Amino acid sequence: MSSDLHHLDISAASAGLRGGKFSSRELVKSCLNQIQKHNSGINAFLTLNEHALEEADQADINLPLGGIPMAIKDNFLTQGLRTTASSKVLDNYIPQYDSTVVEKLKKAGAIILGKTNMDAWAHGSSTETSDYGPTLNPWNTGHLPGGSSGGSAAAVRADMCTFAIGSETAGSIRQPAAWCGITGFKPTYGRISRYGVIAMASSTDSPGPLTKTAVDASTITSLLAGKDPSDATTIPGNYQKILPKNGKKLKIGVAVEYLLPQMKDEVKKLIREAAGVLLRLGMSVEDISLMDPNYSVGVYTIVQRSEVSSNLARYDGIRYGLDRSHFGEEAKRRIMLGTYTLSSGYYDQYYQKALKVRTMIIEDFNRAFRQVDLVIGATSPGPALKVGASRNQPMFGEMEDILVEPSSIAGLTGISVPCGFVDGLPIGLQIIGPQGGEESVFRVALEYQSAVDWHLARPSLT
Repeated sequence: MSSDLHHLDISAASAGLRGGKFSSRELVKSCLNQIQKHNSGINAFLTLNEHALEEADQADINLPLGGIPMAIKDNFLTQGLRTTASSKVLDNYIPQYDSTVVEKLKKAGAIILGKTNMDAWAHGSSTETSDYGPTLNPWNTGHLPGGSSGGSAAAVRADMCTFAIGSETAGSIRQPAAWCGITGFKPTYGRISRYGVIAMASSTDSPGPLTKTAVDASTITSLLAGKDPSDATTIPGNYQKILPKNGKKLKIGVAVEYLLPQMKDEVKKLIREAAGVLLRLGMSVEDISLMDPNYSVGVYTIVQRSEVSSNLARYDGIRYGLDRSHFGEEAKRRIMLGTYTLSSGYYDQYYQKALKVRTMIIEDFNRAFRQVDLVIGATSPGPALKVGASRNQPMFGEMEDILVEPSSIAGLTGISVPCGFVDGLPIGLQIIGPQGGEESVFRVALEYQSAVDWHLARPSLT
């Protein structure tokens, strides 16, 4: 058996399995060995599936993901497998059913290795609010992996799994993908079912894949997308996997407001270089103007906290889980602020005003997409920050997600792909499309990765 099967992406792993070069057991075992070697130093996995090897022995490799090992963020319900949302409130919670995403992945033949660490209740952009300790960045364990899907992103980049699933509310897929140097895809809101996902902010929560390549992200999205009778917010129509060089010449807009004044010149240079790659690939590229992303911070803070106060009300220690004294400090802050903004006398002053500005952000993107097909910019203001950076910083997540929050609260689709390094840490390029614009987003991401090799870089783990 090859000792480096855990390095494979979905495409290569599927080809190897179907070609008889190795078995699913060998592939799964290689990933489990990687977890055993490195999880204690990275803390990506919270719970492992004790039956993974048995399931690998029974895998049907002719299924789309037959025999492929993967990881699931710990806010997706997994029947019979502990699901905590990284909160001690749900420390011993064993779901009685699978989320729609998990159900579809199982039907496609994927093998779940386990559940990954996250910011508790998905409240954060560092994975430092987890009640089970922070996840660390595989490139430098003195730095954070981002969040809230930090465990999933770190697991993929540390080659502990072939791909992983995360969820994004305001950047929680794309931002950790950028900090860990992998591909992270956020679909149009409603493209992938939220059924069985522990809710954070219901009007923006979007499940999506974290993968080693854009091709793999496209593959997973094609399997997960579609109308779900269990989720009324899902939209009809399946996304079909597409290949590059398909269709009209695309117009790409570089959002100048997303080149923030405080952003390092090296980050801005990488974004301009990525735009140059797209230009050489035959696309037209021009600078465009969007609303200042700082407006999205206020909107998201109010809307998200308000929805959190409603969604976490069910965790009262009566129906399931432990009592509310087990909530962490971040959850308590968000519940209190959300309750305040929804209270009598303040609803119009805060929540209604936030919804109006949200509509202005949506209309601003609509205007931009009449001018260009897609918008690009940096995914995060800079590379991964050091461990401890989020402590005593109640607005840490909003400021680190400032460049992805606008598209998330507008329900748009977008992807983050690696585009270089600053201070030895990865930088992500985000490609934003209109609602329903997955095909164009993937087309550009696929073509970009065909011309560069940033996504092939992997850290040296010790």
